[in-house]
Amino acid sequence: MAEITIAGVMRAGAYSPNHIGNDTAIFNMTAEELRKRGCLVNVYSEEQFNAQGGVEEDYIVAMCRERESIHLLQQMEDHGKVVVNSGYGIENCTRERMTRILLGNGIPYPESLIVDTNENVKPLIEKAGFQSCWIKRGDFHAMHKEDVSYCRHAEEAQEVLQEYFYRGIKRAVINVHLVGDLVKFYGIQGSPYFFWFYPFEEGHSKYGHEAINGRSRGIEFSEDELKDMCHRAATELGVVVYGGDCIIGEGGDIQIIDFNDWPSFAPCRNEAAPHIAKAILNCFKK
Repeated sequence: MAEITIAGVMRAGAYSPNHIGNDTAIFNMTAEELRKRGCLVNVYSEEQFNAQGGVEEDYIVAMCRERESIHLLQQMEDHGKVVVNSGYGIENCTRERMTRILLGNGIPYPESLIVDTNENVKPLIEKAGFQSCWIKRGDFHAMHKEDVSYCRHAEEAQEVLQEYFYRGIKRAVINVHLVGDLVKFYGIQGSPYFFWFYPFEEGHSKYGHEAINGRSRGIEFSEDELKDMCHRAATELGVVVYGGDCIIGEGGDIQIIDFNDWPSFAPCRNEAAPHIAKAILNCFKK
């Protein structure tokens, strides 16, 4: 696999809210690790990628999030190019798709409602028994703080959903709020590498929502169970480089609450980058 040519497509800044520098850093470090392994890596911005209608290279490393970018990746995959992460996997990490896939495959995930934003959801929330909940845009990746909203009761949830409707967001996912320790994780399919930490204690935040669950109590849980669950979720979603969040319940039970294609790996990128590069090359070999 030495001396192969790879197109590296960066993520547009709009899809790196509060993490533009971190996302750029892990992308650049991974590209450098690929170069160390004898690859030529041509880097494109997401805007360049879209403007020219894709790339000529047969091997593509992508952090794309734009709708147009994802569709271009999928078209190129359909024509035989190898893409990591897959455009189909990236699309699967949008909220409604992710919710359906994880619940449909028995992966622990909060009880959820998938709704149109012009619905009257108060009866649905009350019937489901949600005391408090999270409303998340269902149609695509989050771009703004308001795309993920904590609601204390059904009336507040209805108001937030109406705001989504006025913003042009047609679909939303409502997750029941889970009480417990918030844990953030990073992993790579086909690699032993896995990292987790408590984001509240480390001051790691995208939108400040970590404060809702607050300081972790250090509830004991099985790291092996978490790792296996995340690898299984990545397989079902079709992504190689991934991360996300989960809640550790009082009894040590684990439920994934968010799952992302290629996150920043900010607390561990120096250690993660070589593993990401190795996993990417393994995908190309296949």
